[in-house]
Amino acid sequence: MSLRLYDTGTRSVLDFQPRKPGEVGVYLCGLTVQGPPHIGHLRSGISYDLLIRWLRRSGYKVTYVRNVTDIDDKILVRGEEQGRPWWSIAYANECLLADAYAALGAEPPTYEPRATGHMTQMIDLISELIDRGHAYVTGAGDVWFDVSSWPDYGQLSHRRPEDMLSSPEPGAKRDSRDFGLWKAHKPGEPADAAWTSPWGPGRPGWHIECSAMARRYLGDAFDIHGGGTDIMFPHHENELAQSSAAGLPFTKYWVHGGMLNLAGTKMSKSLGNTLSIGALGEKGFSKAAIRYYLSSVHYRSAVDFSEDSLGEAQSAWERLSNFVHRAAEALGTEATIGGTMSGDFVNAMDDDLNTPAAIAAIHDMARDGNAALDAGNDTAASSIAAGVRAMLDQLGLDPLDPHWDDPGDAKLHGAVDALVKLALEQRAEARARKDYAAADRIRDELAHAGITVKDTPRGPVWTVD
Repeated sequence: MSLRLYDTGTRSVLDFQPRKPGEVGVYLCGLTVQGPPHIGHLRSGISYDLLIRWLRRSGYKVTYVRNVTDIDDKILVRGEEQGRPWWSIAYANECLLADAYAALGAEPPTYEPRATGHMTQMIDLISELIDRGHAYVTGAGDVWFDVSSWPDYGQLSHRRPEDMLSSPEPGAKRDSRDFGLWKAHKPGEPADAAWTSPWGPGRPGWHIECSAMARRYLGDAFDIHGGGTDIMFPHHENELAQSSAAGLPFTKYWVHGGMLNLAGTKMSKSLGNTLSIGALGEKGFSKAAIRYYLSSVHYRSAVDFSEDSLGEAQSAWERLSNFVHRAAEALGTEATIGGTMSGDFVNAMDDDLNTPAAIAAIHDMARDGNAALDAGNDTAASSIAAGVRAMLDQLGLDPLDPHWDDPGDAKLHGAVDALVKLALEQRAEARARKDYAAADRIRDELAHAGITVKDTPRGPVWTVD
């Protein structure tokens, strides 16, 4: 089975076949950095990190572009509200975003262009649209895309232009469906938030930014364009229209991810319900557990976030981590390297990145591995542990990866390990003198503390529930 992906444009799962054999170009709409990132933003990044990892594992050379929108009306508003330069707000939030991605183990993109660094490409593309008769300039110096000039408008979102709201706006755009390509500088706006253009000073519209940056780094045609379902219309619809109208083949597949909601409401900065990695960490959730949580739901599914569901994800992650650490301690770390991914895992990932099924396959193997360790079957346990590590590593979740090490956690684990070993030694001494009541009492006290003791041919082993 080869990789199949759901294409939004055709509303179907298609065999993935890149334009150029062996190479894949991917563009992901990044964030507008008007505020600090929250877990909802990070879901898109992690979903695409999983896709990029799987494409590379499948043998493709991947060029991955994820942009940063660092000029926008919202950023200008934040600057005015906070009495700070707009660019300082954008850069500070961009740094926070980079830190959050890194904290969750997301590999950096091949290129991460900023909108402010590509004015020349945007102006060139706008000029082409004007020359082709698909855009017009108003007296104020604004440039609009003429939706009526492009009959295929609506093909991505499956909306018909004639069904969309339409009314003339004298002195501005001709039709309410038309969208902005260039915004003329307005009185009161920061002087450094304007660039020189053939139509006067101003700044680009949001949609033209992505078309121009995708073209700059991936060429006129590339393979996969992605983002959240919330920006399919109008952002991606407008991208497709303006790029196609300029004569560009643009993208072959549209791959959209579902949203992360809080209590059934889309997470947004305006609602004030943002949840950062740091805030979740203060509540006891590990970075690895957060990545596991974001990976464990199919990328196209909407998710209602709750701390209970994150807690369940943390418990599931710890079960896998405990098995890998247990195997490494019993058999040696080298014995858990070089494993083979199970067929169920590979088939699940090839099936439109079905991570819930892929993770279920990992848990099945881990259960078998624990049973092999209990039985003293080192050969089977080693093979299984290596396979589990290989699959977790593919998801960016190898428990033995130093990235997930926390010095504080390591010290705490060392202290707990020493105390539990002392208790188990006392239990062994009690059993040796046939004081089974004392031995049972020690095990019960450990269980009350959330520590399960299991007797194996190698001796007792313990795990945290």
